Amino acid sequence: MPLRRVAALLLEPMSVFEYAVAAEVFGLDRTDDGVPAFEFITAGPAPGEPVALNTGGAIVPTHRWSDVLDADLVVLPASEILEEYPGELLEVIREAHARGATVLTICSGAFTLAATGLLDGKRATTHWRYLDLLARRYPEVDVTIDVLYVDNGSLITGAGTSAGIDACLHLVRRELGAGVANAIARRMVVPPQRDGGQRQYVRTPVPECTADSLQPVLLHVLDNLHEPHSVTSLAQRAVMSERTFARRFSAETGTTPHRWLLQQRVLRARELLERSDASVEQVAADVGFSSAALLRSHFQTIVGTSPQRYRRAFSTT
Repeated sequence: MPLRRVAALLLEPMSVFEYAVAAEVFGLDRTDDGVPAFEFITAGPAPGEPVALNTGGAIVPTHRWSDVLDADLVVLPASEILEEYPGELLEVIREAHARGATVLTICSGAFTLAATGLLDGKRATTHWRYLDLLARRYPEVDVTIDVLYVDNGSLITGAGTSAGIDACLHLVRRELGAGVANAIARRMVVPPQRDGGQRQYVRTPVPECTADSLQPVLLHVLDNLHEPHSVTSLAQRAVMSERTFARRFSAETGTTPHRWLLQQRVLRARELLERSDASVEQVAADVGFSSAALLRSHFQTIVGTSPQRYRRAFSTT
C-alpha cells in the first residue's frame, strides 16, 4: 500500500500521548534521514473547532472527519471509552477502509474501531486494563493480551500507550522497510522492535482468599516457595481430603492449586529479576523450579517473554 497521507481522527476527550505518538512518527519531516515525506493531518468533527484533551487544553484539527476518505492510513488514538460513538465518525472509518486505507488504533482507540464492526471475527488488542471490557462489549472480536499489537493487514490494533509506537513502527517497517523504521526509531530514541507482549506489564496479584481454613496454607506456600508443594501436602496442611481441598481451593481462588502455585512462583521470579542480580539459575531455585529451563518455559507462557528480556526491561539493579 502507499503510505503518504496519514490522518489522525480526534474524538474528545483525546489522550494527548497517544495522539502525539502518531504525530511523532508521521508528522515530522525526517527526509534528511532518508525517511519519505508524509502528509499528516488531524481531523475532528469540524475544522478549527478545538477537541478537548484529557489532560486539559485542546487540539485544533485542521480538517473534518469526512476529509480523510482518501487517506492511506487512518489513526485512531486513545480517547474516553464511550457507550456510543458518533455515527458520522464510524461511517468515515468504514468508508476510508473500503477505499483502501489501513486503520491503526492506539490503546482505547480499539473501541472506536470495534464499534464499526470491522474487527468482527478478527484478533485485536488494547490496553490490558480494558481487555475484558472490549471482549464483553464486542463478543465477535477475538481479544488477546499476548502481543503489543495485532496486524490484520488493513487493520492494526496497538496495546496500551507506548505500544502505539511499536504498532506505528511495525507498519512503517512492513510498508517502507526496516531502514526507514530504524531511522525513525533512532530519532525517537526507542527500540525499532520490542520483544514480548503486554502481559509482561501486568501485575498478577495474590488471589484474595476468604476461607479461614485456606488463608494460612496460602501464606505458608508464599513464605516457602522454594520448597516442593503438592495437592497432597497442601491438603494435609489444611486438614482436608485432596478432593475437598481442590474443590475449596478452586472456589476461593478461581484456579487450580497447580496453576496458582506456578503463577506465584513466576510472580516471585519477576520480583527477583527486577530487584537482584542473581543468575536465572539461582532465581529458579529460589522460587521452587527444579531448573532454569523450567523457569524459562513457565515464564514465557505466563509473562510472554523470557527472564533475560524481562530483566533487561525492568531491572532496577
